Amino acid sequence: MHKENWDDLRFVLAVADLGSVSKAAKHLGVNHATVLRRVASYEEQLGTVLFERTAHGYQVLTDKRDVFAAAREAEDALRAVQNLGGHARPLLSGTVRVTSTDTFCHSILPEIAAQLQSQTNQLFIELLSTNAHVDLGRLQADITVRPAQKLEDDLIGEQAAIMGFSAYMSRTLSPEKSNDWITLVGPLSRSQPANWMSKSIPQSACVAAADSFQTLCRLAVAGLGCTFLPSFIGDAAPELKRLETQAPEMTVPIWVASHSDLAQTPRIRALRAQLSACLTDRADILRGKP
Repeated sequence: MHKENWDDLRFVLAVADLGSVSKAAKHLGVNHATVLRRVASYEEQLGTVLFERTAHGYQVLTDKRDVFAAAREAEDALRAVQNLGGHARPLLSGTVRVTSTDTFCHSILPEIAAQLQSQTNQLFIELLSTNAHVDLGRLQADITVRPAQKLEDDLIGEQAAIMGFSAYMSRTLSPEKSNDWITLVGPLSRSQPANWMSKSIPQSACVAAADSFQTLCRLAVAGLGCTFLPSFIGDAAPELKRLETQAPEMTVPIWVASHSDLAQTPRIRALRAQLSACLTDRADILRGKP
């Protein structure tokens, strides 16, 4: 492949990573028109369109996932050649998009991101916070950190820790509110606490609901009632105290995974291993052990 092809590939991967020509231009230190020209040049060489242009940016076309998987392998192969030539580039480098729930993006991952970036100034972590499903098959993210009973079939990864749940109430909750409950809706309605509450708490005792553990925590702090939270969220709120209930122990594995098309890419695999190690270091906190 000619040098021009390698250079074009760098621009194409930046757009795929960041989902935007403007962001790719800023990241690469060039102007908007240069990125557009390089992407068009690469698509012309391949004889196909790689991206779907939408109002929200550039998304990799579903049937072009293999092209990008091969492109990343080519990028890693070139990096290996450079390493052999004495121009080694750290594995923890480049742009990596990590998606997780708002709970992890607010409470756990920022500290871990800072810890990883302290090891190298060549790593750019894009943290994508959502409780909704992110399609890693469309390369919307490189790595997911998710609490789930099991991984989807097209994901490859490892269990890094276990997340525990506990019931909480405000330390100043009035006696007349102590039997009121804040329930879990939306994506959280499939969780173990939501299932237990739907069977054990009468509807008449449910006074509010939220689709985010961060929001549930604030509602509990405000004194609306009792609720279930990941233990590391509830324990970190000084305004809350644990509540004894008849609920069984509730836990869920925490996975660090990538789509199978990207899972073996050295750069992605290296960061996945580092993320897993950082989460494992926090295993007791995540489990909610006293």
